[in-house]
Amino acid sequence: MNKILTIVRHGKSDWSFDGLADFDRPLKARAYTDGYKMAARLKKMNPLPDIMLSSPANRALYTAIIYNRVLFREFSRLTITEDLYMGGPRFILTMINGLPDNFQHVAIFGHNPGFTDLANHFLPMYLDNIPTSGFVRLTFNTSDWSKISKENLVDHIFEYPKKDLAEY
Repeated sequence: MNKILTIVRHGKSDWSFDGLADFDRPLKARAYTDGYKMAARLKKMNPLPDIMLSSPANRALYTAIIYNRVLFREFSRLTITEDLYMGGPRFILTMINGLPDNFQHVAIFGHNPGFTDLANHFLPMYLDNIPTSGFVRLTFNTSDWSKISKENLVDHIFEYPKKDLAEY
């Protein structure tokens, strides 16, 4: 059985609140539209995530909640983990490598630069940036999370809200 990792960057942040801590920064209105659009794209790609892990920061958690509404309409698959708040790619990879192997598809919600760096750890081409609300879906030919690697990557999908516009 393959392992699938979907790396989702949080929606566009609203910087209009002076003095607000980074952790508490909310989403802009556009992020809600983009989030629903991107979650609908992921929903068309089977299988759906077995579990969704989110940074506790407002912008990441609200993005995960949007995806959860579109994919499942119940919250038993959404888990908040401090490890995804500004964790570096090696730290996040260590967390992923320790996931139970009964999960086939895991979606993580968090932040750059760590998420783009994590995607680049596996991708055959360099990715400058996962845009806000974008995701990278990686499929590995292994049944063990501790063995996911660039060498056993068999498929990747890169989606972002303005992708349709970029193709024309």
